[in-house]
Amino acid sequence: MIDAKTTRELVYETNRDVKWICRALQKMEAQDKAFEARLRALEGWQAEKVGEERRLSTVSAGAGGVVGGVVAVLMRILGA
Repeated sequence: MIDAKTTRELVYETNRDVKWICRALQKMEAQDKAFEARLRALEGWQAEKVGEERRLSTVSAGAGGVVGGVVAVLMRILGA
């Protein structure tokens, strides 16, 4: 004979499955939020590092320009 489930059993099983799925989705959302927070922290760190590198390159470019200007003046004074 075929063991057919009653409507009550099907409803109970479906309800249990829906609750399990909801709990699994809540866990996934919590993990996604934590991952998102870590990702944003990394992006902020990277932007800060890029900003520091740009500042350093700007300072070195400015220093190079000053040194170049001094050399040009000295060359002019020395008549070379």
